[in-house]
Amino acid sequence: MRDQITPLLSEARIQARVREMGAQLARDYAGKDLVVVGLLNGVYPFFADLTRALDLDFEVGFMQVSSYGGGTESTGEVHILKDLDTSIQGRHALVVEDIVDTGLTLFKVRHLLLDREPASLRICTLLDKPSRRKIEVPVDYTGFSIEDHFVVGYGLDYDGKLRNLPYVGVYHP
Repeated sequence: MRDQITPLLSEARIQARVREMGAQLARDYAGKDLVVVGLLNGVYPFFADLTRALDLDFEVGFMQVSSYGGGTESTGEVHILKDLDTSIQGRHALVVEDIVDTGLTLFKVRHLLLDREPASLRICTLLDKPSRRKIEVPVDYTGFSIEDHFVVGYGLDYDGKLRNLPYVGVYHP
């Protein structure tokens, strides 16, 4: 499988951008009651690195959401597999995602969380593919904007595999 990958973003480039994003978020959320919400599964390396780069106090929470059925295309159906256990009412919520593609997943998650009356709700993503949008969602913090490629590594997978690569690459099945 690895021989079918063309590197896109190196580990060093990702780490440098994650540190920049952490510094920006620390400035933006200084003095605020923040809950950082990771969308599992793919977000785990980005989430861990980003929260370590975030020099302030905050609480973490996780949701597990799926719109891929094991292929390279979103099914368009969004399923909440694990809901957030932490209250965000009256608090500032930052949703952290690995990749924004069609926008369908974040649209559903965003509206679900807005119904819980947070003080604010912003979205942070490592990767953004604006050319694939089917529905617009506000993305407040973006690590990298990329072309329409199926990417793996740094948490992103193909059929549950290749998440452990330290870089992001284009997968050519």
